[in-house]
Amino acid sequence: MQPDFDTRCGYIALVGRPNVGKSTLLNRILGQKLSITSRRPQTTRHQVLGINTIDKDQFIYVDTPGIHKATGKKAINHAMNRAATTALRDVDVIVFLVDRTRWTDEDEIVMQMIERQSLPVVVAINKIDRLEDKAAIIPTIEDIAKRLPNAEIVPMAALHGNNVEALEQTVAKHLPKGIHFFPEDQITDRNQRFFAAELVREKIMRQLGDELPYEMTVEIEQFKVEGRTLHIHATILVERDSQKRIVIGSKGERLKKIGIEARKDMEMMFGLKVMLNLWVKVKSGWSDDERALRSLGYMDDV
Repeated sequence: MQPDFDTRCGYIALVGRPNVGKSTLLNRILGQKLSITSRRPQTTRHQVLGINTIDKDQFIYVDTPGIHKATGKKAINHAMNRAATTALRDVDVIVFLVDRTRWTDEDEIVMQMIERQSLPVVVAINKIDRLEDKAAIIPTIEDIAKRLPNAEIVPMAALHGNNVEALEQTVAKHLPKGIHFFPEDQITDRNQRFFAAELVREKIMRQLGDELPYEMTVEIEQFKVEGRTLHIHATILVERDSQKRIVIGSKGERLKKIGIEARKDMEMMFGLKVMLNLWVKVKSGWSDDERALRSLGYMDDV
């Protein structure tokens, strides 16, 4: 006979196409920055666990890379898709994020993956704060209800928090009874080295925009605390000399700015003074080499 727990705990996958707001939603729910964000699609490349314990309920959110058409693309694209789809195998609830007005081919791909799972689905229609006429969301709700008749639908805005509490309450109904898997003050299973690399990558993506393709990643070479100072050495890997010049910028000014902005966020996140040293290195073909991706941690989620 199963024990009758008075607590609930479950894993919730946040899935959707790229740049639909999954990481912004996770950060909003946790009340602090955990997943990096930018306006560029495919900013999230790894599964990131965000743990939110409220009284007797523990929500374990799995932020995933945006599911996209990877046909003919590089190994890193396939690795990101696998990281997202494998998350669906081991969760209790799926939160499917979609845009307020637009259904795309990539949304269709995500929906087909969800339909293969026998799990509760909550569709979060994001960015409703950008609608001048709130009634404009009604056709979107009706369309999604036809596509996923068994799903619950919650319009919301992750950036400003509109109706996010209602989303959490809807998810809570589907959490299974059981013990909490993590201490109530723990918010993630990722270590500080991971977040240091992610913060540097975020600043690069935000600053460079369309100038730098996705063949860029960050590797932490040193992460050492001495007294109240954290010493971090990070290498930015690119695939071509031209990309290296773009990251460094004229007289090193762009690399310096990336370092300053990343260091500020690191000091806020880690609560220590940070000495950050950045280097840029060309590693040709890394984004299409599964062995290189494995060594850089991109296969850990699969």
